[in-house]
Amino acid sequence: MATTTAAASSHLFGTRVLTQKPSSAKFQARFGFLKKKAPKPPKKSTAKPKPPPSDRLVWFPGANPPEWLDGTMIGDRGFDPFGLGKPAEYLQFDLDSLDQNLAKNEAGEIIGVRTETTEIKPTPFQPYTEVFGLQRFRECELIHGRWAMLGTLGAIAVEALTGVTWQDAGKVELVEGSSYLGQPLPFSLTTLIWIEVLVIGYIEFQRNAELDPEKRLYPGGYFDPLGLASDPEKVDNLKLAEIKHSRLAMVAFLIFGIQAAVTGKGPIGFVATFNQ
Repeated sequence: MATTTAAASSHLFGTRVLTQKPSSAKFQARFGFLKKKAPKPPKKSTAKPKPPPSDRLVWFPGANPPEWLDGTMIGDRGFDPFGLGKPAEYLQFDLDSLDQNLAKNEAGEIIGVRTETTEIKPTPFQPYTEVFGLQRFRECELIHGRWAMLGTLGAIAVEALTGVTWQDAGKVELVEGSSYLGQPLPFSLTTLIWIEVLVIGYIEFQRNAELDPEKRLYPGGYFDPLGLASDPEKVDNLKLAEIKHSRLAMVAFLIFGIQAAVTGKGPIGFVATFNQ
């Protein structure tokens, strides 16, 4: 077969020919009194990250951002304490020598280092070739941040209008039926769950099928019903404001969750205890 590696050996000269393709061959000569030296491992980069320029904002005063966070991404403040966004590097090895006539088969040598790219492949369930990548992290951060902004606003608004905390809203609907802001809905709770699963599932499936990174972050284009981004120069400022609010909302909802687990109260009820 064309994809099978062919090997031939000569007991007189101790030579071997390894063929990966019919048109190319790798010639290796071995003598009994010579030993093959082990390949040296690639040198690790000891370069220290450059200090941030004076005009760059970082997440902590005086912090040195890692080299893979160069500030080109909107909202990049150099925050990656665990190095999750560092580009992954993989060692490339040559094919192992497989010769049934030899007592020992040598392992393939290191032939280089390969770095994963952030290419998007047309696979809706796993669009990114690299699981840990800056582009994918930005997409996850933005999507989670939008849900957090809606959840934070909803938790405060529902408790203010109905007096029911966000963590107890599901209990009330299981007893009294589905409702919205105190008004009954003509659907059962099971029907509402199925509607949410089908609608959100379809939207996410279509978004993951998109190969343009910009359209993945903004599937419907710029959502601007008030015309705030009519000036193209303001678009980047609005993107920066969105990512800042997203991060703040994620922290706020994390506090809501801890607060509900410890005190059993919602955000408004917890604040009201300080006035008593």
